[in-house]
Amino acid sequence: MTRKRTVAIGFIGATLDRVGKGANRWNKWRPSIGLCQQPDLLIDRLELIHGVDARDISLAERIRADIEQISPETEVRLQPLHLRNPWDFEEVYGALHDFTSGYAFDTEREDYLVHITTGTHVAQICWFLLTEARYLPARLVQTSPARKRDEQAPVTGTHALIDLDLSRYDRIATRFQHERLEGLAFLKSGIATRNAAFNRSIEQIERVAVRSSAPMLLIGPTGAGKSFLARRVYELKRSRHLVDGRFVEVNCATLRGDGAMSALFGHIKGAFTGAQNARDGLLRAADGGMLFLDEIGELGLDEQAMLLKAIEEKRFFPMGADKEVSSDFLLIAGTHRDLRARVADGLFREDLHARINLWTFELPGLAGRREDIEPNIDFELERHAREQGRMVRFNLEARRRYLAFASSSEAAWQGNFRELSASITRMATLADSGRIDEAQVQEEIERLRRAWGLVPDGLSSLLGEAAGDIDLFDRLQLQAVIDICRQADSLSEAGRRLFDISRQAKAQPNDADRLRKYLARFGLSWQSLRGE
Repeated sequence: MTRKRTVAIGFIGATLDRVGKGANRWNKWRPSIGLCQQPDLLIDRLELIHGVDARDISLAERIRADIEQISPETEVRLQPLHLRNPWDFEEVYGALHDFTSGYAFDTEREDYLVHITTGTHVAQICWFLLTEARYLPARLVQTSPARKRDEQAPVTGTHALIDLDLSRYDRIATRFQHERLEGLAFLKSGIATRNAAFNRSIEQIERVAVRSSAPMLLIGPTGAGKSFLARRVYELKRSRHLVDGRFVEVNCATLRGDGAMSALFGHIKGAFTGAQNARDGLLRAADGGMLFLDEIGELGLDEQAMLLKAIEEKRFFPMGADKEVSSDFLLIAGTHRDLRARVADGLFREDLHARINLWTFELPGLAGRREDIEPNIDFELERHAREQGRMVRFNLEARRRYLAFASSSEAAWQGNFRELSASITRMATLADSGRIDEAQVQEEIERLRRAWGLVPDGLSSLLGEAAGDIDLFDRLQLQAVIDICRQADSLSEAGRRLFDISRQAKAQPNDADRLRKYLARFGLSWQSLRGE
């Protein structure tokens, strides 16, 4: 079995690695050098982080050259990192978080160590937090000088490996990550989608968002990501200083009767039975910001008429009021219905539809964007990490199996991206040591199959997991062959029925042998089909 490579990551020691000049430096303990001199720890690659001024670069080059002398097997990669204040906790954590997020970890082939002996105390704390939260899939390594040594012996020092028990620190990491990531939420750029049509729509939406204040209409099934996209548009507009108010979201399907009018437009005291206090309403709450009306097709005709006035005039009457109030908000509407059909049926106002239909974008469900399943899996793992302060990854084979199932025609994804999010959350929550294994994937696949009303077919019971690796064309053909075999009294009889045309062109047809060879391609036999 091929040995995993050992990769160490750490800061250069601005003081300890700099000690000594000329040949005298070999008589001094230097932690970055000592790490690569440990007799029972071979460092295959050292990612050496250093400052960007000339003095730091010179030291880094000298350390790399010295490591080449004492450990030629070690590849040293210099990683310049600009820090204005290496003692500023937020700046250091942000810089190291960016470094780890952009690093291509290969945990199947490499083991990672984080060298915490060097760097400021702030850097050491940040390394610990990132490693504990599994943003760094690594153990900690600490080096130290030997207490006593022969004056003629090389200065190697000692080392200790620290494998964190993550379960003890989840609550601390969660609170820290939550506070830290609240300030960074605006910087999130969204998911790296691959569906060409969807990407074109996103590009248009981004251009419209910065150039237009007109309403947008997002059409797509429940769970297709309309709410997520509406908030992304809001954040983009806010970053360009096009809005400075709140993002207000309401699901119109939950609004009924007087409650709908009150929730949207507000009311004065005594407007209706039970209205003991005045209420501003959601349209006023969105003043200066953005209002997202999800499932706008569920609004009643009266609410639609008032909404049209509010969109066009920026003014409206709260329930029971004889004086108008104003609210200047941007509108995004969402629906899973065909609004044109509802207009034709008299259930949706044609003038309101025309007003919100200037920019209409269709969001396909997950089944129509199967190439986007993989990046969404990664996004959901990252979201789980942000929310829980704990990074979880798939084992290589577990990821392959889950992705194959999730992208197959068998996966219905009735709840679309919301259902995929729930699926990943379940596995990530149950994962031990930050790894989702094959057993958990299989359990989740069976859970989804039950939720979608799918029962194991004949092929699954015969072939087990291998059934998922067979094309739909071959599965349909094989299932038909199995049905014929189970109806026949012998292999020869089944062969005659299956090869009833082609056998006529053969002088000595051997139908049984042809059928036997066909079944063997899939690891099946006549006896296995008959339960013998």
